Amino acid sequence: MSLTINPRVQQIEPSGIRKIANQLINYPDAINLTIGQPDFPTPERIKQAARKAIDDNKTTYSHNAGLLELRQAVSTFFTDKYSFTYNPQTEIIITTGASEAMDTVFRTILEEGDEVIVPAPIYTGYEPLIMLAGATPIYLDTTKTGFIPDPAQLAKLITPKTKAIVFNYPSNPTGVTIPRDTMDELAATLAKQDIFIISDEIYSENTFEEEHRSFAEYPVLKDKLFLIHGLSKSHSMTGWRIGFLLAAEKWMQQAVKVHAYNTICASVPSQHAAICALTECQHTPAAMNPDYILRRDYIYNRLTDMGLPTVKPGGAFYMFPSIKEFNKTSDQFARILLDEARVAVVPGTAFTAFGEGHIRISYAYAFDQLEIAMDRLEKWVTHWRNNERHIVPDPPLL
Repeated sequence: MSLTINPRVQQIEPSGIRKIANQLINYPDAINLTIGQPDFPTPERIKQAARKAIDDNKTTYSHNAGLLELRQAVSTFFTDKYSFTYNPQTEIIITTGASEAMDTVFRTILEEGDEVIVPAPIYTGYEPLIMLAGATPIYLDTTKTGFIPDPAQLAKLITPKTKAIVFNYPSNPTGVTIPRDTMDELAATLAKQDIFIISDEIYSENTFEEEHRSFAEYPVLKDKLFLIHGLSKSHSMTGWRIGFLLAAEKWMQQAVKVHAYNTICASVPSQHAAICALTECQHTPAAMNPDYILRRDYIYNRLTDMGLPTVKPGGAFYMFPSIKEFNKTSDQFARILLDEARVAVVPGTAFTAFGEGHIRISYAYAFDQLEIAMDRLEKWVTHWRNNERHIVPDPPLL
């Protein structure tokens, strides 16, 4: 018997986000706008909580579902902020980041031949996990509706094979939020269907104009909803790897088994840091958001002035401008922009084929770097429109 690899693994591609980011070692003078990682440091009080946990030798395993004190803090956070409650004893699991929460859900509910509806374009992480579980992603095209899922189109995609639908709002890569009326319509549509709802709301605390509204606020959906959350974006804790998975007890009894055999438990020092984040640093997102809004408005205005059509985001920290006028694939555009203008962006196709004709710009970077990047992009666009090539980028500011 020859050695073989799981064909499902062979069929999936590495992250399209990392394809460009990993090339930056060859472009030391490039401005990197690829990674969705806050440039703010983790608040000092949170770091101190982790140090204390280590000093106090709180470095053993926790309960598979996570420290009860942290699960209680998670429950209290959602009750206080959004007025819905999950039982910390039976309905909350602390995961190794939101990504592990997603993997846990898909491996818990999906079977061979299932279909999962995915509004597209959408974050690159869902599609491979669905396929690895033996299911098929079915795409809900949002490109003609301002990147907002249309309830009527959604209803048409539901078949006897449909097991679940995934939502990610505020959206990565577009930054779009779902209007209240549309959410009501989506909830009414889904209430009639026997399918799971997976709502990744990792960017909920980075919502700008209006208060975030969660699918968990609809009682009619709670028995079939998996809510995914975490601290990576809200508290600038990407490397701490703390996520939250919330669902009805009957589903979590099964999900905790998948989680336990995968990671046993989340990092315990990180869990103690997370307790501090939720109980002592509740206002951290509100302190960061004014800077994100300032950056968003700057990038949006610069792109608009360049004539690059862009939907203005309502949350997260991404922009998804159209590059259709350049008659290049988004991958070609991103590579040329890096090579000629020394600006690194993510091709739209990293977020399913429905992202073609766009690029993703992350504005989770220092303002001076955004200014350099936009100056370089504008210079490149101007030269391209004037049929000039091989732009030499200005040196970076030191």
